[in-house]
Amino acid sequence: MKVHVSYFAVVRERLGLETEMVDLPTGATVEDLMDFLSTKHPEVAALRRYLKVAVNQSMAGPDQSLAEGDEVALIPPVAGGNDQPQRLARLVGDREPSLMAVLDAVRGPGMGGVATFTGLVRDQSAGRSVTSLKYEAHPKMAEQVLGQLCAEIEAEIPGVRLAVEHRAGILAVGEVAVVIAAAAPHRAEAFHACQTMIDRLKERAPIWKKETGPDGASWVGIGPKGLVSA
Repeated sequence: MKVHVSYFAVVRERLGLETEMVDLPTGATVEDLMDFLSTKHPEVAALRRYLKVAVNQSMAGPDQSLAEGDEVALIPPVAGGNDQPQRLARLVGDREPSLMAVLDAVRGPGMGGVATFTGLVRDQSAGRSVTSLKYEAHPKMAEQVLGQLCAEIEAEIPGVRLAVEHRAGILAVGEVAVVIAAAAPHRAEAFHACQTMIDRLKERAPIWKKETGPDGASWVGIGPKGLVSA
């Protein structure tokens, strides 16, 4: 399918383009489009974390599906607005957390190192076999806490930029539960910020984990008395 993409202000100047037609697979999302444009145009990749997207004159999130003939506009920060990149700290329920998304959210010309963490569902926990996990969250509160943790750690470690996506729902062994990216001018700060983020997330984010195995299911933190039949 073909969508019509328009560029404005700094994006238009750097690309030397006002519009272009882009051919995408049927069912592609806004995020798929941005991945395509970031690969095709290094200028878009460099500005991506500053940009918002409008589809048919309405602001759109990364998961919004596109259709044949849609008009898409890449929106840089407006005059008088905040020129800081939009925070990426969110729950996702219908797909795996995206390592590329968190990387794109923190990278920049002043960042000399990016450390990432990817948490996977393992088949053992505290000596028990695990066949699946369920992550349950208070969505608005969880995203608020994730954002607060990013801001808190960035304030403690100057020059650091953090982003995180955490999965909600039922996950099989081997699936991705959480991805974190931390960028900094130097690698030591990036490593430190990434580890600090996962440690504090586990302590403070209102995201609960239920493990299911051959001997039943239990909420992590409740212990053996919390076992219920699967």
